[in-house]
Amino acid sequence: MGRVLILLMLASAALAANRKLYLKDGSHHVVREYQVNAGRVRFYSLERSDWEEIPLELVDLKRTEAEQSSKQARLEEEAKIISAEEKVERELEKEVMRIPLDPGAYRLEAEQLKIFKQAETKMRSNKRRSVLKAISPIPMIAGKATLELDLARSLNVIHDPNPEIYIQLSAEQRFGILKLTPNKGVRIVERLTIVPVSKEVIEERDMVEIYRKQLAGSLYKIWPAQPLDPGEYAVAEFTDGKLNIQLWDFSYQPK
Repeated sequence: MGRVLILLMLASAALAANRKLYLKDGSHHVVREYQVNAGRVRFYSLERSDWEEIPLELVDLKRTEAEQSSKQARLEEEAKIISAEEKVERELEKEVMRIPLDPGAYRLEAEQLKIFKQAETKMRSNKRRSVLKAISPIPMIAGKATLELDLARSLNVIHDPNPEIYIQLSAEQRFGILKLTPNKGVRIVERLTIVPVSKEVIEERDMVEIYRKQLAGSLYKIWPAQPLDPGEYAVAEFTDGKLNIQLWDFSYQPK
């Protein structure tokens, strides 16, 4: 409220120190204040630093008062905007303070902080492809593998189709929400192709379209652009082609 009070105090001082007393001939006096009494207008002239009087019939009192009212309304509106901005800033500061500084994924559920446990990934190679690669005289067959998580379903269950999740990054990397594919007791995070000769790794993953908002430094809030379909997901932080993905898995299950 400090900025609002200061603005209102300055506005009041400005209004009192600089008013235009309009005359019906179109001219005006710059006055500090004025009084209407018995058909005359007494005012303090800022130009001459003295009190003066003129007949009321010469003064355009309607225009003078309308301008003052307009100034006051404009200043009050500016004060409301500043007050709203300060409220948003306070709420943002409160929100940021609730999220730990440690890298990871977090969620506020019923005002309670929930910390996601980082998941452990495993790589499974395509054995059939590996055999073909071994007997081929020229390394033309690409290596295939999948990056997986154990269990067909996450133990971390969310019932909100539009979850807001906080991610505190460990480095300047890409991040988002992945759709995982359950398959024979595991969840496939991404499919990998290792290019022959160059050994370049091509990663295929199912990214969910999200909105993101930077709250402070490396802290972001993310949420899906569309309600999630029931299934398996993970918050991810990664660098393409580096196989350095970090995951915090969850399952969306409607109530």
